[in-house]
Amino acid sequence: MFMKYGFEEKLSVISEITCGKGLKTICRERHLDRHEVRNWLVRFRLYGEAGLHASTKRHNYTGAEKEKIILEHTKKGVPLSHLSLHYDVHRSTIKSWLRTIRAGGSLYDVKRRGRPPKDPMARPKKKEPQTELERLQAENLRLRAENALLKKVKALVEEEQKARARLNGQKPSTN
Repeated sequence: MFMKYGFEEKLSVISEITCGKGLKTICRERHLDRHEVRNWLVRFRLYGEAGLHASTKRHNYTGAEKEKIILEHTKKGVPLSHLSLHYDVHRSTIKSWLRTIRAGGSLYDVKRRGRPPKDPMARPKKKEPQTELERLQAENLRLRAENALLKKVKALVEEEQKARARLNGQKPSTN
């Protein structure tokens, strides 16, 4: 499970490590992922305190870029931590790309973010009819739909009554 940690907490963990406390010990005490803490440490050594700030880079990788990163890991044996630092992608994201490939999926499928497109069969938003004719047509349409629904409900109730009568051994009425 990936959690976001603040700059102060990251700096506190890094300062304990630089003072000589073991990485495994800190991770166990604070219930942290050791890969993530190791990533913080490497970023701190490379970029200083600026490396501990949240990444401002929001890049949506194309399928070709994802494939290149995956190939570096699988063919060249580059560790996920190095790829994560080099491409500024979280390690778990690269692992999910690997899972997708191993499951036979494609990295080229683009998932749309945000609200899904509006369903053409969805109920239209209510609007006030402009003319008397439009108002009457809308009411007529609504009444027809209501009438059709009531007919279906009546048919279902009658069918249910016939089924109960058959279970009780009675013959259906003929009226």
